[in-house]
Amino acid sequence: MAPTAGRVLALLELLQARPGLTGPEIAERLEIDQRTVRRHIRTLEEIGVPVVAARGRHGGYRLLPGYKLPPLMLSGDEAVAVVLGLIAAERSGLHAAAPAVDSARAKIERVLPAELRERTRAVAETLGFTAAARPGTAPSADVLLTLGEAARDHRRVRLRYTSWSGAAGERELDPYGLVFHAGRWYVTGHDHRRDGVRTFRLDRIDAVRATRAAFTPPAGFDAVGHVVARLAEVPYASEVEVVLHAPVAEVRRRLPRTVGALAEHPDGALLRGRAERLDGMAQLLAGLGWRFTVRRPDELRTAVRELAARLADDAVRR
Repeated sequence: MAPTAGRVLALLELLQARPGLTGPEIAERLEIDQRTVRRHIRTLEEIGVPVVAARGRHGGYRLLPGYKLPPLMLSGDEAVAVVLGLIAAERSGLHAAAPAVDSARAKIERVLPAELRERTRAVAETLGFTAAARPGTAPSADVLLTLGEAARDHRRVRLRYTSWSGAAGERELDPYGLVFHAGRWYVTGHDHRRDGVRTFRLDRIDAVRATRAAFTPPAGFDAVGHVVARLAEVPYASEVEVVLHAPVAEVRRRLPRTVGALAEHPDGALLRGRAERLDGMAQLLAGLGWRFTVRRPDELRTAVRELAARLADDAVRR
């Protein structure tokens, strides 16, 4: 949706919710000037929305009495897309929004043609997920929405956070971006208490509010890359360094970001990560299909040799 169209719709919703707002009040709420307010009012009138302007103490803009926004109309494909999106949302970690998800699905399914309704229900009843939903990791909708707005508008926030050790405290954060990774929601940005970029789990944020202070995020900051890299530093049983003999761009396309951080190397791509099970890391590396050199640990070299021996034995066995 174009920005102008979005602002016009925002004005329409505002007039429905708060009839009688004056031009300056609308301008302040939508963060636009009064000339733009008048232009958007004319746009609404041109598309048939009856806007009434009254002068005086109790004046302001309002919709003609009795006018209501027409019901949302979706094509069959659009309705199916929304239903499937809601099904996926149930696994997004937003368990607090589950009642809203269920009611939205029910409303849309009621207006679907019978055939489409049964087909979408079939998907919902048979769809499986490779990752189980994590209990207790749901952020509150208010925390998520407040951080999303602050990251978009470049506004500093104050939040109350409980660390993994149970210590609670106040933080001031310049939120650079939100990341959904491996069943959890994270926010990353500049933590003023630590004077550095830090990552916080949303389900550990008890409360958050935006401030008037603005910030400028670093140019080209990769929130997803930063979160994945920091999580890769969480202690595991083994630290791993492997040179993959393939272009780093190609490796990035195929290697899950959860495995570790990639860097350019004269022989291809250098992978630095951590692994709980080295036999699993050996299988992952072998499955990529590229030649690779294990730099460390020695135990990973042993795991690769053992895997190669098993594969060779299976290949000749009848």
